[in-house]
Amino acid sequence: MPTYNTQSLRTIALVGHGAAGKTTLAESLLHAAGAIKNKGAVEKGNTVCDFDAQEKADGHSLYSAITHFEYENTRVHLLDTPGYPDFAGQAIAALAAVETVLVVINAQTGIELMTERMMRWAKERQLCTMIVINKIDAENVDLPGLLDEVRSRFRGIVLDLPAHGAQDVVEVLEHDSGDSDFGSVSKAHSELIERIVEEDMVLLEKYLEEGEEPKLNEIHNPFESALRAGLAPILFTSARTGAGIRELLHVIATLAPNPTEGNAPPFYKGEPSGPTEAFHAEPDPDQHVLAHVFKVVSDPYMGKVGVFRVHQGTMRKDAQLFVGDGKRPFKVAHLYCLQGKEFEEMETLVPGDIGAVAKVEDIEFDCVLHDSHDEDHIHLKPLSFPHPMSGLAVETKRKGDEQRLFDILEKLALEDPTFIVERRPSTNETVIRGLGDNHLKTKLDKMASQYKLEVNTNTPLIPYSETITQNAEGHHRHKKQTGGAGQFGEVYLRVEPLERGEGFVFEDAVKGGTIPGSLIPAVEKGVRQALEEGVVAGFPVNDIKVIVYDGKTHPVDSKEIAFVMAGKKAVIDAIRAAKPIVLEPIVDIEIIAPDSAMGDITGDLSSKRGQITGTDSKGHGRLVITGKVPLGELADYQSRLNSLTSGRGHYTIELSHYAAVPHNVQQQLSGGFKLKEEEE
Repeated sequence: MPTYNTQSLRTIALVGHGAAGKTTLAESLLHAAGAIKNKGAVEKGNTVCDFDAQEKADGHSLYSAITHFEYENTRVHLLDTPGYPDFAGQAIAALAAVETVLVVINAQTGIELMTERMMRWAKERQLCTMIVINKIDAENVDLPGLLDEVRSRFRGIVLDLPAHGAQDVVEVLEHDSGDSDFGSVSKAHSELIERIVEEDMVLLEKYLEEGEEPKLNEIHNPFESALRAGLAPILFTSARTGAGIRELLHVIATLAPNPTEGNAPPFYKGEPSGPTEAFHAEPDPDQHVLAHVFKVVSDPYMGKVGVFRVHQGTMRKDAQLFVGDGKRPFKVAHLYCLQGKEFEEMETLVPGDIGAVAKVEDIEFDCVLHDSHDEDHIHLKPLSFPHPMSGLAVETKRKGDEQRLFDILEKLALEDPTFIVERRPSTNETVIRGLGDNHLKTKLDKMASQYKLEVNTNTPLIPYSETITQNAEGHHRHKKQTGGAGQFGEVYLRVEPLERGEGFVFEDAVKGGTIPGSLIPAVEKGVRQALEEGVVAGFPVNDIKVIVYDGKTHPVDSKEIAFVMAGKKAVIDAIRAAKPIVLEPIVDIEIIAPDSAMGDITGDLSSKRGQITGTDSKGHGRLVITGKVPLGELADYQSRLNSLTSGRGHYTIELSHYAAVPHNVQQQLSGGFKLKEEEE
């Protein structure tokens, strides 16, 4: 592979809703650039990006895939991402590795759920965005109407227009005349030039006073500046026929920002929980190395693989690197560039390159690799992921496989920031959570096919939590005498409610050593045990401050176990006096369904204590209904939605907030918990 400098690199993520044709578009770009000899097809299961057996079986992307190609003296790192909401975590993670996001829109279905979400997430990261309207040759498409909608919603401006019955496109930057299927090439050219020269006072002055348009070699900088300011260029393609593909390649090579341009992501020095200092990495190959791991894969042959973007310095094979604030270096035995499932050996990677290292056990998602011995803890500004709300309780079919289950779940969670594993001692449940039913099904399929582990699944308990509503005092004396050495510990404490989301705060306010400092951790341990097990209904207690202010000891019998028990019983005593309540998760729900089902759906949600917050027509007889509803009311909701829409509706949920359950619900939950305690 030829060596390129940072200015000759481009990093691009293909994002958008499912079935927009992103993987086919990636295949067409690779083929047109000469990176592959034959163009594969999703339906044949032979594309570069959808190489996983599950992806081939399902016919759509489940994971992000990394490829590269060379075109017009540039190296382009291209990331193909999944488009369905259940797999949004893979798409969001890819945003940390690129300067430019190509948002692909299906010309047949228009602006969809993930189109808007990816545009929003890209803007939050201040990434440059371009919009690709794909499948322009499909039947029954309204390209003029779709273009108007895209321009109005996303500050879009045209870079080319369909021509010759959508079998070709006409580029409007270098052409001020020509034939197109709709719209004026001359008008589009003038609008584009006027928008570009606004970013350069010299070019603007020449254009306004002398009517002189900028030369092609003067376009890149003001165009890139407009991208950083939020301009969204629009291009048309048919990945199937190749229409617009070479024009898109030319735009990527000549107009997309390189790693020295764009809006650099913010890094921070210092522990995430303490004071931090913000800074930007310098895309300078001579500085010390900074690389961010945005993807981790547990490969059956390569072991743990960390995929990263180099932001600063030159990474070399055989170099020594550190992971995060770890003090033990690892040697880069092999340095790779990825082409789908293929690992290509590299000697060096410069700022802007995307590469991988294998068999480094300390690597985790979102960590930073660096080569400095005394470097502070460095981390990239965290990405904002949807909170996984769909859940399944899992248990092994065969006894003795429990440890294997935990090991496998740990690997799956390592690969996916939106897949979490919860272990609930109070219910003896292992719960897996993801972004939707399909997300969890994919994990179960992978456990069965790759790891050969079969599990049983059940509907998990709703993740309620408990909190308090007022201050209160608690006290407990633990005294046990069994004939030998006894146990004695006495604790006085008080509890105070915190704001939602603040978690747990423990404060040692003991004066005069009435509880020795060596025993305070035992008190905190007991407090944490009680909070984890729950007090009112058996759910974790959150958003509470516990202040230990007094106690008593015995010169012989005061042991750690005594103060664990005293702390536990004292905080239970305080919580019961602090008017505790049970909180339930409230989720934002977004339902896409036929217009005709609107009344049935809104009525059904209202019956589930839901609140409708909006409706929006998407055209093509589709409607988006948004609202808020308690998660506990959505058990088996997809089946209910299928019944209401004849199988044509689907929904997504995201955590909104926690709110107090109705009084009757709290009584039911508390009653069940008390019965369980009595049985035990």
